[in-house]
Order: sequence, then structure tokens, then C-alpha cells
Amino acid sequence: MLKRALILVEGHNGIGLLYIKAAQRLGLHTITLSSDPTRYDYLAAEGVEAIRVDTNSLDGLIRASALLRATYDIAGITGFAGEDESIYVTVGELCRHFDLPGPNPASIERCCNKFTQRELLADAGIPMPDYRLAVDESDVENAAAQIGLPVVLKPALGSGSIGVRLCCNVDELAEHASYLLNGRHTWRSSPLILVEEFAQGPHYCADIMGNEVIGIEAAEFSPPPHFIFREYTHPAPLNEEEYALIADVSLSCLQALGLGWGPSSVEFRWTKRGPVVIEVNPRIAGGANPQLLHLAYGIDLIAEHIKLVIGEEWDLRKRHSHAAGVRFLIADRDGTLDWISGVSQAASLPGVAEVEFYSKLKMPIVRKGDYRDRMGHIVATSADCAQIRSILDHAVDLVSWSITPFTNPGEQEQYEGPPAAGRSNGT
Repeated sequence: MLKRALILVEGHNGIGLLYIKAAQRLGLHTITLSSDPTRYDYLAAEGVEAIRVDTNSLDGLIRASALLRATYDIAGITGFAGEDESIYVTVGELCRHFDLPGPNPASIERCCNKFTQRELLADAGIPMPDYRLAVDESDVENAAAQIGLPVVLKPALGSGSIGVRLCCNVDELAEHASYLLNGRHTWRSSPLILVEEFAQGPHYCADIMGNEVIGIEAAEFSPPPHFIFREYTHPAPLNEEEYALIADVSLSCLQALGLGWGPSSVEFRWTKRGPVVIEVNPRIAGGANPQLLHLAYGIDLIAEHIKLVIGEEWDLRKRHSHAAGVRFLIADRDGTLDWISGVSQAASLPGVAEVEFYSKLKMPIVRKGDYRDRMGHIVATSADCAQIRSILDHAVDLVSWSITPFTNPGEQEQYEGPPAAGRSNGT
């Protein structure tokens, strides 16, 4: 009898290892197909089977998967959408080729284009910020004039808040438009910029599996002009009516976009006119989100996703109702990370579930104004939300680090990101 295997297309340095561990608990052998397996440290560290394949080539992935079927019983295929979310579209196409459960690639592709997503949601009457599409600096200027400053500029394709910035005046608008359009931002297609009204109010995110809202979390960002998530907490401080409204709008989004298979998440701002949709993500949320769901509700979303992928029955019943939160540790300057202290002291605090640093000693730190500025995180759990912030504050106070500024300008230029105006310590 052939060994049952789960194919993972690419990896993820945040949740990739969690998928490996969950698959092993389900009795599955995992095989990672990646253009560069060395990008994911956990593959070598855990002895995970990995095969180098051009993951931008559907034909190449089909050939590699077909060869594996001679050795393994391929139970399912899934993967990870990184900075290039088109990979998750390829995952859907690969599943369809082998007649395995998977997402609808056409729906995923429509959703990953933020302008197309906005158009479909607008047609369905979903509340959203005002928006325009721009292809050059003149378009950006005209769109901002029509919407009114401040506005948010973001690439129509991409994830992780890469290239996203709040522009409060015409100088910031011109500066960031120039950054995006004049060769400093990496485009995988023709440049398309979304110019959006800045929706102001508390930020929430609905975590969904299939057509079931598992929970809604509250989120906070580090200081503007960039949108780096600084903190998440489950459950969000919403009354029953507010929760029901966000859940209802979330499911309406999935219907409008043709989603509803597998995990997804919908981001909102609660404004003067109620919840408005900021973004729909047709995939599992990265970072610490799956861990928070497990701590808060006893639901292992990753394991349940794998069950769906391999055609087994999945279960989203809540085992308990606790509070859980994460605080991200964000770089406060550019330079070389010299030392980190207080990690073990923070980890030993009552209620702290995990303290992890992603950044390694002596590595260069150059802030880019997106998720890559996060150097680590602290996860905490408690019986109620009121205690979570206190636990996180105490833990963060115990952790410190030193970043020595670069002495050679060439060191920074090698890793240069967008303009640094307004960046500050998010911890």
C-alpha cells in the first residue's frame, strides 16, 4: 500500500511548519514543491521532503505531482500564497487537474486582484471605501482629488501591506506614487494602483472556514503612514448585533466573489456608517491567527483545512471560549541586530503562550513599511480580554533589543525599501 501524502506548493515561514505538524498528526507524509526550498528554514530543520520545481509553471507542477503518484497515494494538494498570491490560484488549478478537493481558481484570481474584488463587491452592494484605479501619476492625482485626502495608495496585486501607504497631503501622494511607478516597487504585471478613501475606525477581521464564521478579532496597526499589524485579539469587543452584522457582511462578500470553499478572512473598519470592507483574503490568514483561534476556541483551523483538502469530514465546533492575543515586535530603526534580551523572562509570565523572534542576531534590519518589519511576536491567553493587553504590555516591557545603525551606506542600499517618513517603533 502506498503511503498517503499531502503536497504543499511552496512554504510559509509563519505557518508552514504548523501544516507539516498537523499533517503528520493526521498520518500524512508531506512533500513541499518549491522554486527555492532553502527559503523555508523549517524544511531542512525538520527533514521535510522538498523538491525544487518552478511553481510559476502549472505544467511543471503537474509533471512533478504525476511523478510522485508513482510512489505515494496523493491524498490532497494545498499551498501558501506569499507576496505573490497567484500561487494559490495555481494550487486550485492543480487540484482540478488531479480531481482533488480545492478552491475555485477563477474565484481566487478575481479576489486577488483588489480592483476586480472591489468591483464585484460594489455590484453586490457591499459597503466599502470610495476607490479609483490608477495606472500613472496623473491618474493617482486625479483619483485623490475626486475622493479627497487623506487616501490610501496600494498595489492592486499583492499582500502583506507591501507598497501600501496612507497619504495625507499632495507631497506624500506624489512621493509614494513615484515610488510605486518608477521602478522601486516590484511589479509582477503592469502597474495598477488602487486609490482608496481612508476609512477611519476600529479594525476587525472575520476568520471563516467554508461558509461559517469561526470568530472575529480586533486588530491594531503601528503608527502611520504604513499599515503594519501590531496586535490581534480574540474575541473582538463587539455586542451581539455588531458581531452578527460583520458576520452577515462577511458571508455576503464570499457569495459576491464566488468563494466559500476552505479558509478565508475579511477585514473591516467600523466607521460612522458601520462596517466597511477593506479586503477579502481567499486563504488562511498567516502570522499567529491560527494559533489564536486554537487558544481562544480550541479549533485547530490548519488541521481542519487539511481534512477538507484530503476529502475528510471537518469539525469547527468550539471546545471552549477564552481570550487570546498577539503583539508583534516591530523594528524601531535600520541597522544590524546586535542583541536581544528578556525573552525567557517574558515567556515565563503567567498567560504568555509563546515568545518568538524571527530576526536573527547580526542580520541587517531595513524597514520596508510592511509585514517584513516585524521581528517577532508574543502570544498570550487569558480567561477574558481585559487581561490580555495587560499580559502583553508586561511581556513586551521585559523584552529589549539593540540595533546598531549602518556605518556603510551600501549596507542599507542593498535592502532599501520605501521612504521611511513616519516610521516608528510599533512595540
